[in-house]
Amino acid sequence: MSTTANVFDPRVYAQGIPHETYRRLRDRDPVHWQEEHKVGDWPAGPGFWAVTRHADVVRVLRTPSEYSSWLGATQIRDPDPADLSFIRRMMLNLDPPDHGRLRRIVSGVFTTRRIERFSAGIAARARLLVDEIAERGECDLPVDVTDDYPIHNLADLLGIPSTDRGQILEWTNRVIGYQDPDHANLVLGPDGKPVNPRSPAMLTDMFEYAHSLAADKRRNPADDLMTALATAEVDGQRLTDPELSMFFFLLVIAGNDTVRSALPGGMVALLDHPDQHRRLLDRPELLDSAIDEMLRWHPPVLSFRRTAVRDTVLAERRIAAGDKVVVFHGAANFDERRFPDPMRFDIARRPNDHVSFGDGPHVCLGSRFARLQLHAFYRELLWRLPDVRLAGPPVRLVSNFIGGVKHLPLRYTPVRRLGTE
Repeated sequence: MSTTANVFDPRVYAQGIPHETYRRLRDRDPVHWQEEHKVGDWPAGPGFWAVTRHADVVRVLRTPSEYSSWLGATQIRDPDPADLSFIRRMMLNLDPPDHGRLRRIVSGVFTTRRIERFSAGIAARARLLVDEIAERGECDLPVDVTDDYPIHNLADLLGIPSTDRGQILEWTNRVIGYQDPDHANLVLGPDGKPVNPRSPAMLTDMFEYAHSLAADKRRNPADDLMTALATAEVDGQRLTDPELSMFFFLLVIAGNDTVRSALPGGMVALLDHPDQHRRLLDRPELLDSAIDEMLRWHPPVLSFRRTAVRDTVLAERRIAAGDKVVVFHGAANFDERRFPDPMRFDIARRPNDHVSFGDGPHVCLGSRFARLQLHAFYRELLWRLPDVRLAGPPVRLVSNFIGGVKHLPLRYTPVRRLGTE
């Protein structure tokens, strides 16, 4: 049974997760053919299958032999055919066994021990950022606090000099925010069509920086992730320069924007449910499970695309080889078949099998680092400013990929800076 729905238009997500549309699709048309219409200056595409039930989303993500990241990459819009071979160098856009080779090299340096070495610095940064707004009594959380927090944490991890850190935000806004009029910097190609911000032509400055940084780390090694990546060797293999550049891109964009989106989104979820906010203040031991519920409620990544390797069937829908198949995390996270009473926000929910960090071979490699940052920040903000409350509606990013929050006005009783107490 086909259901008319629009889960493609990025403007839909500026209003939040379209829960009612997702629910109708899960109930009546869980693998739904979605037209890919023209949006602004961006041309129409061929359309795709929108996957909304948890079990089907997990199947797609866990079965690269049927649903490939490599064939058409992982963004809804088709890349320029001339760019595809370049885009396929990124680990995110690989299938086994090539994906496994890169994952082993990177996992060997992206270890728990290395990440946890930065925990004291992350906690200190969270304390400083909250300190800077504590006496004001109000703030715009993303603008004043959380846009900077993950950038500096990531830069510390990578070993990026402090003078270069502002560039990370510029790159992120260019790549992630291109659908949003506040961030879009539209560049037209010779054919008059917009140039994809993820194309090689639009990323030259980032890749040149990555090459330069890696070369400097090889000459002057330090105890940071970029040094480890530039020199790591597993089974006699190292990352090639193009692979290293693409992994730098993945870390800078995904590593920054996942936390940047999750932090204010989680605050919206918590403050929209004052009973759960009070419960958490009374029971701080629930913070880890509360973070999982915030991630379920507000997935920082809204969708990922795969391409059918061969003719297949998913939820009784016949999918042809070459069709685009897009999973929607916000739909899967509220699937009644997996989550009892999914519209109830419960900071003690267990189990909580949300897919906000993905699933299968591409499950987020940086999820541990993301959780560390979320835990440190919420621990500092919530108990320092216990009466924090919404002072207005959130302003969300116009995007069908990232669940960003551009503005989140908050009020609270002013408290003294820790340094003056």
